[in-house]
Amino acid sequence: MLEPDPKVVRELLTRYASLRIAQAERERPAAARELADVSYTLCVMTATTSIHDAVAKADALLLAKARTPDTVRTADPDGESGLSLAV
Repeated sequence: MLEPDPKVVRELLTRYASLRIAQAERERPAAARELADVSYTLCVMTATTSIHDAVAKADALLLAKARTPDTVRTADPDGESGLSLAV
């Protein structure tokens, strides 16, 4: 099985969290559609069928990547810290 790119997973988790917050503050059809799209993409990338499982698996993937010995613990040139994002 292919492993998703951690940067893409982190971006999707961030977008998912932002959209959940936006929808909680004020429901909008456009944000609801985008939230559904991001949720679906996270599920596909993590080979899960529920968003809760997808978020948990994505977070575990990011945590595992941060702990691998071949991961350099220095600052990434793209500004990524290598820390997981729990949603």
